[in-house]
Order: sequence, then structure tokens, then C-alpha cells
Amino acid sequence: MAADSLLIQALVYLTAGVVSVPIAKRLGLGSVLGYLIAGAMVGPFVLNLVGEAGDVMRFAEFGVVILLFLIGLEVRPALLWQMRTSIFGLGAAQLLATAALVGAAALILGVDWRVAAGAGLILAMSSTAIVLQNLEEKGLRQGPVGQAAFGVLLFQDLAVIPLFALLPLLADGPHAAAATGHESMLSGLPDWMRVLASLAAVAGVVIGGRYLTRPVFRFIAAARLREIFTASALLLIVAVAALMELVGLSPALGAFLAGVVLAESEFRRELETDIEPFRGLLLGLFFITVGAGLNFGLVAARPVLIISLAVGLMVLKFLAMWGVGLAFRRSPRDAATIAISLAQGGEFAFVLLGFVTQAQVMGSEQAGIATAVVALSMAFTPLAFAAYERLVLNRAPQRAEPERIPFDDGAPDAIVAGFGRVGQIATRLLMANDFKVVLLDSSIEQLELIRQFGWRVHYGDASRLDLLRQAGADKAKLLIVAIDDRDKAHEIVDAAKATFPNLVVIARAFDRRHAYELLDAGADAVERETYEGALNFGRKALLKLGLSERRALKAALIFREHDTALFHRLRPVYGQEEGYIEATRASRETFEQLVRAEMQRADAEDDDDAPVPAQVGGARAQV
Repeated sequence: MAADSLLIQALVYLTAGVVSVPIAKRLGLGSVLGYLIAGAMVGPFVLNLVGEAGDVMRFAEFGVVILLFLIGLEVRPALLWQMRTSIFGLGAAQLLATAALVGAAALILGVDWRVAAGAGLILAMSSTAIVLQNLEEKGLRQGPVGQAAFGVLLFQDLAVIPLFALLPLLADGPHAAAATGHESMLSGLPDWMRVLASLAAVAGVVIGGRYLTRPVFRFIAAARLREIFTASALLLIVAVAALMELVGLSPALGAFLAGVVLAESEFRRELETDIEPFRGLLLGLFFITVGAGLNFGLVAARPVLIISLAVGLMVLKFLAMWGVGLAFRRSPRDAATIAISLAQGGEFAFVLLGFVTQAQVMGSEQAGIATAVVALSMAFTPLAFAAYERLVLNRAPQRAEPERIPFDDGAPDAIVAGFGRVGQIATRLLMANDFKVVLLDSSIEQLELIRQFGWRVHYGDASRLDLLRQAGADKAKLLIVAIDDRDKAHEIVDAAKATFPNLVVIARAFDRRHAYELLDAGADAVERETYEGALNFGRKALLKLGLSERRALKAALIFREHDTALFHRLRPVYGQEEGYIEATRASRETFEQLVRAEMQRADAEDDDDAPVPAQVGGARAQV
């Protein structure tokens, strides 16, 4: 391939990813679907900007190898042993159940039993890259759902090894023994020698990773050249992947094994940091090549059949995994989340389909249809997960409405809307000073918990004017808006001030911008929820750095005084985005100089006999 055409291909792939992925993320579709759409658009069957994607696919598959290496770095051997149920229990059950369901469906469609069995085993595989990327984006990677899904994926990777040996046995005729199609250094050797060589390769990775890599990395680290350390990490992954491929094993599985061996190494974090950028780039390239490889000509020729098969495959895989999850005592919600994550075909399906075609288990037309079905299922997965997230994960569980407690007669001094972390502290301070407080909260879970501790909390949405009136807002002196929903807080402040103009409103703000919005809505005072905690955090940091208690307190007080002045000074330009940013940038250096000068003046006037404030708080306005 000419150098200029290679550069043009790189330009097309990178442009497609840079343009499509941010758009897909903004639309809530996720980065994976963005890459797949980009690949489909630039591929040979739509715009034909890159030609055949086979060469790029072989390079991009290295992204999956790097992904498995980084995952291995996170999995200590002890943790791997703890996951044995997810790997060998849940994983094996998923593979067998899915293969049985898909194989049975193929038989019903009139396919030969050998092809049906092969298709069931191949299509039982799921996409490691897509599943882990989706779970990572949704924040589910480290939880029970992520661990279970990872266990199943790891078993599937392990199962690839025996599948290469078993699938040729399904061939009809004398070609079954000879047509392996799996070229390796050991091709043509007796089975016992191939098994022995594979075990030796695995043992070499384990022993070499445990006893050789650490002194080598120490030697390289002593050179203090970051690029050489990065090159060494890539060399390790490439060497292990090449060794596994030479003996006919999965390169991804070998990379995972190398990562597990190095999980206890002191270089683990350095390896993760250096390799991570390559993982993201190559995985993105992998997804683009999958999209580019989708045969739209075949899909256009038989659209109903192929789309129906892709949807049917996802439904069958979902049902199989959901049933297995329930059998292993997972909650229906967790079982469904695992099942929807694993409902697509996998990367190894492309390899195995080519393998069984060479071994004459499947015809080329059948393998082409199966390849299109796998690619479509990969493209459908982000959409299916997004729909599942919206309809199930983001929907609050239906619970019976808690008992409504009648409001007491008489006028309360204050009403607190939101009895969470912030509202509880404010309420306890008021009640300790003999003020009568009415508590409101709209969270059923919070009410069920708080009422167990004897708190008289009323259920309801404080933005409802009828509820505020029943709570005594027309007689109360103060309304504290302490909820953690910024839009709802704005709504409550706006409604309360419009209906009860004599009611003083103090509102909890998320940040400086939200504080300005609440003040504009009519709040009499605002409190940024993390401000005081962060200020005390800084004061304690000053103490740990050697400042005296008195000087640290002064520093915090002076900082608050100048920050309060800055807060009010910037309020007129809030809403004028460019002017606000410019004013904030211009005031930052002046602010630091003023605080520094104030501290120097305070040090000069410092009198050790002067009374020391008891705490950072004071009578100054809190914003």
C-alpha cells in the first residue's frame, strides 16, 4: 500500500471518529455506536472512502488485546479466585444456554444440525470491547453487574481455545480432521504436542511475568526515559500476544494473563497510565472497522431476513443470560442489565466464522449472513442499552406512597424542604435553639429511613403551593430549601417568593452560578453546599503544612471575606458569558494578591493575647 494512501486512510478514520463520536455522545447514544456509524459511513458499502477494511481490522484488533491486558492489571490473582463462580459458573451456564437456544432456533429454521451447533457456539460469544465500554460509560463497570459480565466474557475468551479444536469435528466428510484453517507454528503436529506446547507457552508467560519482567522494568525505569518505558510496556504486550498466536491460542487471553501476573507489581500504575491512550485509540479504530466491514449489499439484498436474525439473536441471548442470572440468584434487575449488555455477537465470532468456513462446517453464504448478523447486533447494542437505561435503570422503583402525617396547628418558625445531609444539620441547629420546624421531603426512600429514627417528616413536593400553605408558609418566618435538585430548588424559590412575599428564603446552591440563579429567583440568601466544607478542608491542610491554628483560622476568615466581596462584585455580569469569564479571570490574580497582602498585614499586627475565634464560621454573610 502506498504511503500516501495509508495517510489518507488514517485521515479518513480519524476524521470520522472525531466528527461522529461527539455527536453520538451528545445525542445520548454512547461512543461505541458513534464509532460504528462512522465506520459504516466511510466503509466500502456507503461512501467507499477507505476500501477494504481487512488490513486495518487486523491492526485494530490489537486494541482488544490491550484492553484485556489493562483489565488483567486490575484483577489480582486473589480477586480472580473470588470470581470463580462468575467465571466458571455464570460464564459456562451462559455459553451452554445461549448455544442451546440459538442452535434450536437454527434447527427450526431448517439448518443442518452441524451448522446449527456451530452457529450456536460461535454466536454465544459477546463483544468484550463493546460490553466493557458500555458499562464503563454507564458507571456499572466496578459493581456486581460489571463483575458478573466480566466473568462471563472471560470464560468466553477461555472457551475460544477448545472451540478451535471442537468446531472442525462438525465438518461433514473427510475434511473434518484436516481442514483446521487455524494456522500456527504447531500446525501439523500431533494433538498431544500442541496441547503440551500451549501449556508451556502459558507457563512461560506466568513465570516470565513473575520473575523476569520486574528486574527488566526496574532497569528501564532507572534510565528515567518515559518513552522507553512506554515502548517496553507495548513490547511486553506484543510479545505475549505473538507467543499466544504462534501456539494457536487467543492473543487477548495471553495479554489478560500477563496483566494478571503483573497486577501485584509496583509498576502496575505506571503501565496503566502509559498504555491507556493506545487502548482508547485502537478500540475506537476497531469499532470503526467493524462498522466499515458491515456488508450493506448483503443486508440490502435480504434486509428482512438479516435484521430479523440480528434482533432474534439479541432476544435469544437476552433470554438465556437473564434465565441464567436468575438461576444464580441475581436480582431480576441485575440479571436483565447483565443480559442486555451481553446480547450482541462478539469479536471472536468474525475469526471463528472464517475458521469454520475453511473447515467446511459452514458454507460461505451462511458465514456471510452470520457475519452481517453479528455486526448488526453490535451496532444495535448501544441503542438497546440506551433504551433499557431510559425505561428501566433511570426509572425509580414503584413504591407505595408513605403515610401522610397531618400538620400541627399553629405557626411554625421555619419550613425545611429537603431532609437530606444538608437539611438535617440545619434542622438540628434550629431545634436546639427552640424553634418550631416543619420538615418536607419528596423521597420515599429517605422518608422510610428517617422515620425509623423518630423524625416527623411530611411527604410531599415543596414546589406545590397547596402543600406549602398547609405546612404554614403564610405564617412561617423562614423557608430553607435544602434539596439536591438544582432545577427543583429554583422552582421552589420562585414559587415561594411569588406567593409568600414576606417569607424569608435561604437556598442551597450547587455552585457559584447556581447561587446567582437562586438569588435572581428571589432567594434572600444562598449557601454553596461545598463551600464551608472546602474552606475547612483548606484550613486543615494549612495546619498539616505547619501553620499555627491561629494563622490558619485567619487565612480562612480573610479568604471568605474577600471571596464574599468578589461574589457580589461579579453578580452584575453573570449571564453575560464572555463578560463573566473575562471578569472572573481578571479578578483571580487580584484576589490572590489581596488575600496575601491581608495576611501579611495581619501577621504584622498579630497579638498573641488577642482572643481567637472558636471556629471558621462567623457573622459574615455566607455565600
